[in-house]
Amino acid sequence: MDTKVKKREGYKIAGFSVPAFLIMAAIVITASYLNVLPKGMIGALAAMFVVGSVLNEVGNHTPIIKTYLGGGPIVIIFVSAAMVTYNIFPKTTSDIISDFMKDGSAFLDFYIAALITGSILGMKRDLLIKAAVRYLPAILGGVVVALGFVGITGAITGFGSKEAVLFIGIPIMGGGMGAGAVPLAKIFGTGLSKDPKTMLSMMVPAVALGNALAIVIAGLLDKLGKSKPNLTGNGELMVSKDEKVVEEEVRMAPNFKTMGIGLFLSLAFFVFGCIIGKLVPSIHAYAWMIITVAVVKILGILPEEYEEGAYQWFQFVMTNWTSILLVGIGVAYTDLAQVIAALTPQYLLLVGVTVIGAALGAGLVGKLVGFYPIESAITAGLCMANMGGTGDVAVLSASKRMKLMPFAQISSRIGGAFILILASSLIKLLI
Repeated sequence: MDTKVKKREGYKIAGFSVPAFLIMAAIVITASYLNVLPKGMIGALAAMFVVGSVLNEVGNHTPIIKTYLGGGPIVIIFVSAAMVTYNIFPKTTSDIISDFMKDGSAFLDFYIAALITGSILGMKRDLLIKAAVRYLPAILGGVVVALGFVGITGAITGFGSKEAVLFIGIPIMGGGMGAGAVPLAKIFGTGLSKDPKTMLSMMVPAVALGNALAIVIAGLLDKLGKSKPNLTGNGELMVSKDEKVVEEEVRMAPNFKTMGIGLFLSLAFFVFGCIIGKLVPSIHAYAWMIITVAVVKILGILPEEYEEGAYQWFQFVMTNWTSILLVGIGVAYTDLAQVIAALTPQYLLLVGVTVIGAALGAGLVGKLVGFYPIESAITAGLCMANMGGTGDVAVLSASKRMKLMPFAQISSRIGGAFILILASSLIKLLI
């Protein structure tokens, strides 16, 4: 009976029948090219939904891409970026999406707040405690191997060992742009008595290329896990079978009121992180949010109903808005021109050994401390080498391990803060 119903339903895009989707897509596209697409959330979400849904289908049904490169997520990001670079998107639409993602509405923050809160509160308390204690060594393993690889390769290729570490390795491992490359440029500018803008222009291609390669490797690691099941926990970080993240099937049925509780919890935790970040600006607000949610979970302060609400809201956001968000990452955060301009063999090699070193080091050390190598390589390695919060979403989406977002954010934010401290020390030692 169910099979017959599915056959009658036919092929669907984002849950809609093809004719219904095409009608709505035509409305949005027409408004976009007539420059009457509403500003703010309505216009941005409409455009991102159409583009994300189509590109997700393309990526998930394209041979090689769907098998080896992560499918829909990587297609959404880079095709969206290409649509901006080559002026396929009307400028007004690109501006609406960029504003929604960053200055105007900060949709990325809204999305990640839901993922962090729901992911942590949806974890078993014992897992959170035991995994957090072992996670820092895995991050350090990735950093040491990544910087070692790029330094040696820089010396061999004639790029320079110090230059490769400072201007390629550290920026890639630094937690993205705003919390990574920008403050690094100021640190290096002061240490080298040069304009920080010059330093930043040297770092941006490395960060962009490292982010792109991290996404690709994430997809490849997912494929590796399917062929070598002993290397992966299929989304579980810890090897111990009795310490898994709570699975969805043991949860309460979704409830709108409960989701509303989760929505406000995610907002409140994010705002609190911003308050602490204002008082202690050396650590990013995301990091303070993670620490706060983790402490609340470990102490068992919240009623179970509240934790359930955060988890249900996280599931709703992840299921329905990931493709939308990835369009925004492509439009607002991925500069395809910078990526293409940096595509020299030497530069690509240095970026490649950095990202591979991060994944390899984190995977090896992760295995030693009781993690699955693939999950450790993705979270403690690739999520250090990607472009911060935007890269975390893309890497975890490409590897189909979105529920590891709390650990990805630990890498990007707390790990990124560690890189800034390390850079301050290295600039004195290497120059």
